[in-house]
Amino acid sequence: MRAKTLPFLVLFLSVTHCICHAAELNGPSKQPETISFGTAGGLRQGFPKGFVFGTATSAYQVEGMADKDGRGPSIWDAFVKIPGIVANNATGEVSVDQYHRYKVVSIKFKFVCEFVSLDFFDFFDADGAGKVNWNGVAYYNRLIDYMIERGITPYANLYHYDLPLALEKKYNGLLSNQVVKDFADYADFCFKTFGDRVKNWMTFNEPRVVAALGYDNGFFAPGRCSKAFGNCTVGNSATEPYIVAHHLILSHAAAVQRYREKYQEKQKGRIGILLDFVYYEPLTRSKADNLAAQRARDFHVGWFIHPIVYGEYPKTMQNIVGSRLPKFTEEEVKMVKGSMDFVGINHYTTYYMYDPHQSKPKNLGYQQDWNAGFAYKKKGVEIGPRAQKTANVMCRPRPLVDNNGASSLDLAA
Repeated sequence: MRAKTLPFLVLFLSVTHCICHAAELNGPSKQPETISFGTAGGLRQGFPKGFVFGTATSAYQVEGMADKDGRGPSIWDAFVKIPGIVANNATGEVSVDQYHRYKVVSIKFKFVCEFVSLDFFDFFDADGAGKVNWNGVAYYNRLIDYMIERGITPYANLYHYDLPLALEKKYNGLLSNQVVKDFADYADFCFKTFGDRVKNWMTFNEPRVVAALGYDNGFFAPGRCSKAFGNCTVGNSATEPYIVAHHLILSHAAAVQRYREKYQEKQKGRIGILLDFVYYEPLTRSKADNLAAQRARDFHVGWFIHPIVYGEYPKTMQNIVGSRLPKFTEEEVKMVKGSMDFVGINHYTTYYMYDPHQSKPKNLGYQQDWNAGFAYKKKGVEIGPRAQKTANVMCRPRPLVDNNGASSLDLAA
């Protein structure tokens, strides 16, 4: 059988495994009953009947098989090998070896069914030629079939920070407009191959993090930034985060367009995007602090959700970033606007924001453009209990809360 060319087939599909099938976010339960889930320590109680509860992982963090069975490297495979990037110079080359152990890598709760920490990714040949690795496809088919056999509904995410290293070397990856078509082709293959069983698709996980941490301060792969903002050897924090974000939005919209035009009617699925949400409250009632909080909301949440809903970037960003902010063409606006059936919300925390009253910075960058200061306390009182802060997000497409809160210590070497 002749191998098909597909440049994006290394990208990882991160799966959220949902175990309670009633409602499936398609509408509220007809009976407002509540049931108690007897989980360890009583951590989850009183959820409404039909509540969809699950867990998620990303492929590189759990799969292993970094250079076996035809898998090509991603930008993270290269990035983590830089000494000091990860504590103890650890990598994901083996991890929990879920590629082989997907049937036994599970967390058991006192539910009628169980959460299984599964993730599936497609493979891409190492030389960048774009040939499908059918070993990888067979693996995903086994995973999906096993999940369904166990009563687990897969929520597939097409991109969790991992870009094929071959595309990074070929045309600078997300900095090139060429990535839009390649991503749409990759998504098309996934819809065609797995869409008979996967009915819930997400294009990107936290694209803002990809653009900001990968290209503004270099904390994440591919580690690009201006020298003023990080230990990077290449990059431009004033322009590259916005270029990358623009291509991510276009890639998302192009994938949604493919799904809606070719597969959605027949497969009866839905497609959306996962965005990281942090809410920003003004530190004081002053006009300056209120404007600072609004700038933070626009640059963080609005950067992606505003174009997808309205077809343009927030006015705040347009005014501050100016010519450094890419523009959508008329055709692109038509494709981008309304390109989601739902929005996934990864909500972590809330901050107080204030106007730092600083002069125009010498070095421009995405975070600098906010012109806002972070505060964790007001008059000595923290903004809220750790990992228990939530935000109510209202939007016309049904929201899906994918992550809510985080309380952890990030260890850096």
